[in-house]
Amino acid sequence: MTLNLDDAKNTAEVLTTALPYIQRFVDKLIVVKYGGNAMTDPELESSFARDIVLLKTVGMHPVVVHGGGPQVDNLLKELGRQSDRIDGMRVTDKSTMDIVEMVLGGSVNKSIVSLINKHGGRAIGLTGKDANLIQAKKLMMEKIGADGIAVPVDLGFVGDVVSVNKDVINMLIASDFIPVIAPLGVDAEGNTYNINADLVAGKVAEFLQAEKLMLLTNIKGVLGRDGEVVTGLTPKKVDSLIEDGTISGGMIPKIQCALDAVRSGVKSAVIVDGRVPHATLLEIFTNEGVGTLISREIEA
Repeated sequence: MTLNLDDAKNTAEVLTTALPYIQRFVDKLIVVKYGGNAMTDPELESSFARDIVLLKTVGMHPVVVHGGGPQVDNLLKELGRQSDRIDGMRVTDKSTMDIVEMVLGGSVNKSIVSLINKHGGRAIGLTGKDANLIQAKKLMMEKIGADGIAVPVDLGFVGDVVSVNKDVINMLIASDFIPVIAPLGVDAEGNTYNINADLVAGKVAEFLQAEKLMLLTNIKGVLGRDGEVVTGLTPKKVDSLIEDGTISGGMIPKIQCALDAVRSGVKSAVIVDGRVPHATLLEIFTNEGVGTLISREIEA
């Protein structure tokens, strides 16, 4: 069976269009935060795994940091337990932390590793506890009360990233493996913390000085007042969009992770619509992409 002429031309065009992007990103490190719908839809799971394997096959160095909030919620529900949230952050006591660690560091992490390996990759699963990969501290949160005074809020074993042991990741990359990291960290006393996956991905990208940070999400990207995706942003433009209210609510923490990474030396960060099949490839191998790009270009 052979391709007809039109299909052959289309296939050749796709392949040749990818060439300059392969050349641009070969030997570059790309950190991908994997979460949202892309983790719960079998078709999207498969397309993501294939994308990661393809990036590695053509000479790039993908590092995957994954979430797993819905999977944790499902197990808590099965166990008849309730998990409170404050401003979107899960309150994590000791027994809840045990469940979070079991789900994120166990079933979710190993499922992603297995899927990447099924498609021909060489993935290795890690948590932030392995070789002190992610050194953490307790996250201190404040809430403004009705009287306008900031009140401290104790979220339990919810952490912030202090540092990332980049030697571990670099060793795996040098050995041709794909690191898959669960967002758990450990402090100097050995306490385990549940950490936001976007935050971990941003810090991993920052400490490794990655070429690109990709945050897969459940929306098209940053939306302007007209409802269209805003892209080609610089840190200065992002600040102004937050100031005028264009960027607000739950998008602020996510874009703040991207912004911090760019300001700390990562070449670019992009908030990607993970609901689009092969979103990772479309973002790397096309000019248009499928999300909002933030880069540290020189600003006037």
